[in-house]
Amino acid sequence: MGLFIVFEGIEGCGKTTQIDLFSNYLKQHHVPVTVTREPGGTPIGEEIRRLFLKTDHRGMLPITELALITAARAQHLADIIEPALSAERVVVCDRFYCATLAYQGYAGGLDCELIQKTHELFCKGIQPDVTVLLDCPTAVGLSRSRARNKADGTHAIEGRFEDKEFSFHERVRQGYLTIAGEFPQRFIVIDATQSIDAVHRSICTALTPKLRESGYAV
Repeated sequence: MGLFIVFEGIEGCGKTTQIDLFSNYLKQHHVPVTVTREPGGTPIGEEIRRLFLKTDHRGMLPITELALITAARAQHLADIIEPALSAERVVVCDRFYCATLAYQGYAGGLDCELIQKTHELFCKGIQPDVTVLLDCPTAVGLSRSRARNKADGTHAIEGRFEDKEFSFHERVRQGYLTIAGEFPQRFIVIDATQSIDAVHRSICTALTPKLRESGYAV
């Protein structure tokens, strides 16, 4: 039934780089892999992403964010994730449900039980098989993110969360760590302050046994 792997972490933790490296590792071992992201992953999801992350939309309420991200996720599951898993592919996703708990719940102030019930109602309560949490100090992540986004122009169109106050991002980080502590069987926490190569090696070392348990030859 495939394997569903999600990468999570604060802004600037290195998810995009590590997802690229890990997906290439899978391809080198001839493992069928589908790489996707949230919000996004589908044409509808990408339209929602533009609304969700647009720098000008600073007044968006957490409850509005929840509605948008849940709509995008329901479409994403139906169109991309579930079909790929049914085809016995490994799905590697940049953010999923725990991002909603961390950003809209722990940092945004929404009731986490409301988020959970919404996920169960609209997304069938689907959870990843394993979540890789790339953890780094908030100041480190924000410094990386802001430097990158200003250099490549991303900030102008997807800078809404990056522009939030430091305390918001610290709550996101602590939210992630709290969730990982509550579900240690589903989380792998990686020190993202290491070099890019060291983080990649740590991820491969941690995930290879899970891939083999699922029948993939790596």
